[in-house]
Amino acid sequence: MTDLNRNIRIEDYDYPLPESRIAFYPAAHRDDSKLLIYNKKEDKITDTIFHQLPDYLSSNQWLVFNNSKVIHARLLVHNTTGAAIEIFCLEPLAPTNDPAVAFTLRGKVTWKCMVGNARKWKHPLEIEVPIDKRVVRIKAERGDAVEGTFEVTFTWSDTDISFAEWIEAYGKVPLPPYIHRDADDHDIERYQTVYALHDGSVAAPTAGLHFTDELLQVLNTKGVETEYVTLHVGAGTFKPVSSDTIGDHFMHEEKIIITENFVRKLLNNRKKQLIAVGTTVTRTLESLFVIGAKMHLQLENTLEVDQWETYDNPKIHEVSVDQSLNAILNYLQSQGTDMLRACTRLIILPTYRRHIVDGLITNFHQPKSTLLLLISNFLGNEWRRIYKHALENNYRFLSYGDSNLYLP
Repeated sequence: MTDLNRNIRIEDYDYPLPESRIAFYPAAHRDDSKLLIYNKKEDKITDTIFHQLPDYLSSNQWLVFNNSKVIHARLLVHNTTGAAIEIFCLEPLAPTNDPAVAFTLRGKVTWKCMVGNARKWKHPLEIEVPIDKRVVRIKAERGDAVEGTFEVTFTWSDTDISFAEWIEAYGKVPLPPYIHRDADDHDIERYQTVYALHDGSVAAPTAGLHFTDELLQVLNTKGVETEYVTLHVGAGTFKPVSSDTIGDHFMHEEKIIITENFVRKLLNNRKKQLIAVGTTVTRTLESLFVIGAKMHLQLENTLEVDQWETYDNPKIHEVSVDQSLNAILNYLQSQGTDMLRACTRLIILPTYRRHIVDGLITNFHQPKSTLLLLISNFLGNEWRRIYKHALENNYRFLSYGDSNLYLP
């Protein structure tokens, strides 16, 4: 079984996507985007508008969102000769790797970064950021290259200002590489969900971009419960699969944060259909199951989900959801905390056996991507028919594009 998984050919998940179908800008209003609904049980495709979503959901279902917040991760700096250098902050390294803490730091912090035009960066860079009628001066020093990234240390003397404050004031919204334009002020609002709460993502959980406060209220009035988890989206979400088979592709690691109250709600809502709002929520919740299953089985490294371990160790799938979730609650109690912090490199293939997520709200994804493999886990080969329908009916694709609802 493992060999079959690793030998999945990425060319089998290709489709023609003209650049004209990629949305470079969002819809005029968030919930005016188009919505394709596929009901697997009825084998039926429905075309509608996103603000009609509540008409297709009931109180027997609940939605789970990713409340991670996109940071202004792109920094454009010039050296002393005027050469432009782009620093793309990926994740904090020191003195902490916890994004929530790293953003509060004052004076000094080190991040893992991608650097454009790195050969021109030979001396520390100086950044000046006007904040509240003062100018904060930041020094950026580049460390050695490691697998295409650099350790970059930022220091600044004005310790009244946090890292979050100056990067928010100076940095740019990190639009995906396939959106061939510079970010503008409009993107500050629109490349962020209305419920974004915890700083840490360098790409938006885009399935949530279609929701408005008013639409969330309509869902609540109808009895469709909503809950939140956190997965800080990394730049690896855009990493193309360059190998012929998926077994040679290395999945990026992302950090997840889940509250004890959410785990208890999962246990109490087992009879309801859980609809994940986005692939990030799907990976978070299925990773949560794996973490609990490993705790139940007393395996090692329980707070880290590896790319292949659910395929290599079938015993993980023999654990029930209740056993998994109760193991997590026992762990949290033993640690005296109400917050589970972990990291995941889980890859969800067409063959993956889901344990928690029933349905999915998501955008249309890139050809030959791990996200398209995840979609096929819900749709099987029907993904081809659905994507063909979308292309023939003027749906807009990728991050700023239109939406899908996949019902079991």
